[in-house]
Amino acid sequence: MPRILLVLAFLLILTASQAHAHFGMAVPDTSTVTDSKQKAVGVRIAFAHPMEGEGMDMERPKAFFLAKGSAREDLAKTLSPDTFLDHKAWKATVPLHRPGIGYLVVEPEPYFESAEDTYIIHYTKTPLAIFGEEDGWEEPLGLKAEIVPLTRPFGNYAGNVFTGQVLLDGKPAANVTVEVEHYNTSGLKAPNEYFVTQAVRTDERGIFSYGIPWAGWWGFAGLCSDKSTLDHKGTPKPVELGAVLWMEFLPPLKARQGK
Repeated sequence: MPRILLVLAFLLILTASQAHAHFGMAVPDTSTVTDSKQKAVGVRIAFAHPMEGEGMDMERPKAFFLAKGSAREDLAKTLSPDTFLDHKAWKATVPLHRPGIGYLVVEPEPYFESAEDTYIIHYTKTPLAIFGEEDGWEEPLGLKAEIVPLTRPFGNYAGNVFTGQVLLDGKPAANVTVEVEHYNTSGLKAPNEYFVTQAVRTDERGIFSYGIPWAGWWGFAGLCSDKSTLDHKGTPKPVELGAVLWMEFLPPLKARQGK
């Protein structure tokens, strides 16, 4: 093999080994609101490598809404530009009207990842438990791709095991990878690149489980391939659909009381 081809092959391998997991993010100030006097909650919306603290520019979301069962509250007007990890991001202030379980949902514009020669669309949802209600958290929202929790997705401690089901077009997504990352706000350093992104596979019913090792916000991204393609400069490109769910886990009660 000519020397130049050997160099190119090495660079391709190096690039692949340095690839990071992408995560759509919709992280509110808190996942549970119990004070009936609280009128709103702030939300950060971004596209990033959350464990390593690397951001990517995110265009204005195609849709942003609060879903409660089949009801949808359009929140697009609450969006305003923000900066996250030195990249274009968004923020919102979501009004709290009444008790209930809602999911903050973000549908982004397709993102072209040149390193993978693929478009990425992450349908991101985050549970919000409001004023003591908790019915309906297990209901799917009918998104193109989504994770339906089988474990209640709020009021959880670190150390709990989370179980969810990945759906694609409303059907179980069997044998797909679910990437898991911590939203790293404390400067934690992984021992090496293998520890940055955790990974599990769904079974034939699209179900997976993961034990949460420490407190904080954790993102789960079930990665599926769309049957359609998107045009990029005159060439059709494949589309990766991410079913993304963000959840907050608090320190175990004994650890909290010891502070």
